[in-house]
Amino acid sequence: MLYDYKLLTSQDIDAILPLMQKFTEEKFTNEVLRKRFVEMFTQNYECAGIYIGNELIGICGMWFCTRHYSGKSVEVDHVFIYEEHRGRGLGDLFFNWIYKYVKAKGCEEIELNTYVTNHPSHKFYHNQGFKIYGYHFAKKL
Repeated sequence: MLYDYKLLTSQDIDAILPLMQKFTEEKFTNEVLRKRFVEMFTQNYECAGIYIGNELIGICGMWFCTRHYSGKSVEVDHVFIYEEHRGRGLGDLFFNWIYKYVKAKGCEEIELNTYVTNHPSHKFYHNQGFKIYGYHFAKKL
């Protein structure tokens, strides 16, 4: 099967929302997600998509910054591929595209967070060569 990888823009938010609804298990309304994505696209955020033909089947957000401990880096966020397309090596292909893209932008390191209960993602990221270095803490204000 032929896959196409491309950057999405704020013009693509309506195409991103159905995938984010699945990713977040519909915890947020489309209005809340749309507002947040509009704001995210004005920051150091980019979003990549996987297509089969004209159908968007996967996404990955990318936050770019420079950190004192790693230099120019990217944090991948909300990596999601529709379930019916999983288990075919598509994640490997998508991440290979992401690695090339962010290296071309000068990134020296890639980071990510994943939910502690998302065991399939842990296996995937370990197989990609990621190491666990700490815990992610969050506090609602």
